[in-house]
Amino acid sequence: MNVQHLKRVYFIGIGGIGMSAIARFFNERGATVHGYDRVATPLTQKLEEEGMIIHYSEDLNALDKETELIVYTPAIPSSNQELIWYRDQGYPVYKRSDVLQWITQSLFSITVAGTHGKTTISTMIAYLLRETGFGCNAFLGGVSVNYGRNYWSSEREVAVIEADEYDRSFLKLFPDIAVLTAMDADHLDIYGTAAEVESAFIQYTQNIKHNGTLIVKHGMSRTNELGGSEQVHYSLQNDAAACYARNIVQHNGGYRFDVVTHRGVIENVELQIGGMHNVENAVAAITVAVLLEISAAEIVKAMRGFRGVKRRFEYLMKTDRIVYIDDYAHHPEELRALISSAKRLFPGRRCVVVFQPHLYSRTRDFAEDFAHSLDLADEVLLLDIYPARELPIEGITSAILAKHMANPAHTLLSKEAVLEYVKRAPIELLITAGAGDIDQLVGPIKEILEKR
Repeated sequence: MNVQHLKRVYFIGIGGIGMSAIARFFNERGATVHGYDRVATPLTQKLEEEGMIIHYSEDLNALDKETELIVYTPAIPSSNQELIWYRDQGYPVYKRSDVLQWITQSLFSITVAGTHGKTTISTMIAYLLRETGFGCNAFLGGVSVNYGRNYWSSEREVAVIEADEYDRSFLKLFPDIAVLTAMDADHLDIYGTAAEVESAFIQYTQNIKHNGTLIVKHGMSRTNELGGSEQVHYSLQNDAAACYARNIVQHNGGYRFDVVTHRGVIENVELQIGGMHNVENAVAAITVAVLLEISAAEIVKAMRGFRGVKRRFEYLMKTDRIVYIDDYAHHPEELRALISSAKRLFPGRRCVVVFQPHLYSRTRDFAEDFAHSLDLADEVLLLDIYPARELPIEGITSAILAKHMANPAHTLLSKEAVLEYVKRAPIELLITAGAGDIDQLVGPIKEILEKR
């Protein structure tokens, strides 16, 4: 389907972070956009302010009967009355991933996949292309702190797309440049085994267009099975990779470093966000910019202004007395990188982590790994599991993480009790982490800390 000529599009689940990016794509290209979501949010409010027509109850009378395309997210249940009606009436009904497939087929596309880092890297790439004047259409799974958006447009027919492995949707993409960050086990409710997860990521790389390039993290298993006419390996500091960082110096909660690339050295790159994993993410993003022949001077100038992604090692507060970091980390490896990086950046400060596990199945599958990562903190406050799309699993609660933890300084608390803790406890370094509704605590916690 030629998405560029559509004039009316309807979204079921328009308030999702990925869905809203595509809705903005059509809206900014002059199409009339209608949509449904279960609840109004700050994001859906912004979409309405941008001219989209949204309602918040399943209402057949509110449907756009003249629409040319219906887009839905896998998070929408098959019992949704609007979805059923459109299908019964013979309208063209497609998943979000189908639309992204058409976009990758019609534009020069850069996609970023992997168990970790894909939101930050895709946002970094899109930011670099925008700030250097190269230009791109960005479809992101997070909100850029610089622009307050998860989508921006450009007249240049280039797309930067975060490639989501959930529901195998990323297997529909056909990139010109593909990034692969990690193939760690996750979404075992979908894939079943770690080997199947790896196989899906390998298939993703085999969809790279003819003469396309794969940028892949150095040291990954099964690299001989990966696709791409050209492969460029990147790393944090391993000089066996073609691209890596060297001379890394911590600087005011961020870093200064040089990047060795397969086409030369870029010196004095500054990154204003924390986390050594974000230095590695920057190496991957810069490698893409170098492939596109953006100059070293332009890259250095742009990177200096990058402010990160909301809920990705996001500094909510950074003073001489208190540092408060919020992060989306919901996998054991992400938690480990988050906590260890924060402690290295702010040595000597007592680190308290508030963690909300995401999904019963993920908590069950990785309970011991989560516990080992959380043990890196000085104290852990555990919230109840956020179920998202799942029903409870017998015997699986946050207590299973506490059971496996070696550090005795852990407590199971409600959200209200966490706020009371923040009011009374000494806070030096505080981290909130999780992919559920823990973000509802961020504003109140920040307000309490600022009053202190």
